[in-house]
Amino acid sequence: MQTSTDRILTTHTGSIARPDELVELMRAKENDRPYDTDAFEARATAAVEECVRRQVAAGLDVINDGEQRKSGFTTYLTERLAGFEAVPYGPGESPGSWREVADFPEYYERYFKTAMYGAMLSPPKRLVCRGPVRYVGQQALAADIANLRAALAGQDYTEAFMSAALPTSLAQHDNDYYPSREEFLTALSDATREEYRAIIDAGFLIQLDDPSASDLWGHGDADPASRYRHVAETVELINYTLRDIPADKIRYHTCYGINQGPHVYDLRLRDFIEPMLRVNAQAVSFEVMNPRHLHDYHAFEDVRLPDGKVIIPGMLSNGANWVEHPELIAELTVRYAELVGRENVLIGNDCGFASQAASREIDPKVAWAKFAALAEGARIATQRLWRR
Repeated sequence: MQTSTDRILTTHTGSIARPDELVELMRAKENDRPYDTDAFEARATAAVEECVRRQVAAGLDVINDGEQRKSGFTTYLTERLAGFEAVPYGPGESPGSWREVADFPEYYERYFKTAMYGAMLSPPKRLVCRGPVRYVGQQALAADIANLRAALAGQDYTEAFMSAALPTSLAQHDNDYYPSREEFLTALSDATREEYRAIIDAGFLIQLDDPSASDLWGHGDADPASRYRHVAETVELINYTLRDIPADKIRYHTCYGINQGPHVYDLRLRDFIEPMLRVNAQAVSFEVMNPRHLHDYHAFEDVRLPDGKVIIPGMLSNGANWVEHPELIAELTVRYAELVGRENVLIGNDCGFASQAASREIDPKVAWAKFAALAEGARIATQRLWRR
């Protein structure tokens, strides 16, 4: 799973903070080598400020600070949650794969070497829970919050959010400590809630990143009865984690992974949107600007959007260096709005713009041109929808 740090460092920084310097500092940090902590903090802060300034200038109302300290998922877990250990993969072991790798082996061999595992800041490691899970990321989170708050000072914006991980993703790692999966999940849920509460108490929204939702949390190919049971249990877990948190403070995001591949085995939006809508989140964000999913607005011909819910179709592809035409963005936005109501649609981007913090699949200038197209497409769609 790509963390939002990758997005800010590879696509959202400008002349104030050079990505190369940040990447080298992050690489030293992640590999436990000595590094200039003052330089790291200065460049991280500058990156957030530059990102926010440029997004506001582009006409974007909702801003993600990038959770600047999350240089990688391994770093995030070991920095924020006690109880996990990172261990090297053994001979023949792999950080993971997906079904289509077997169908397109030559492509993925190149891709893994250049963008995924080849661009990781440190060698991939396997995370194992070997002790009681508890939240220990207070200092790192405070720095994230301070950076975003400082960057927003003096800016004209509607709302700002910070990304956070979900137990559904964290629980995919090995557990050698808790006697049952249920106890493991409960511990993860209770620990991550501390981060959620701190973000809300700081005055920001939360975006919960859950790429596994688009595969029904790994149960997409199960028989109907088993799939229904497992999906219901997962939704229950997520809502348990979000208990007592107002739904209007939560954006719930899924995508088809940062993998820039053929995506021939992706489920349709129709296959997973109903469970997502049962999560206690007001806004539901999903990927659209992927050629295999441009037609997925048809899902809402069958699925009724519950009262009080908002959808955020992603209108910027994370998989190519083209700039989406504002007219196409507007056309798709209008189609979603006609099905769920114009007051119930926001638009955003599909996902981040790189597989890892050290890779640059999307050129930074292209990324900013994409954001300009997003803002223009929103203006066109608004004019069309509100003149009716």
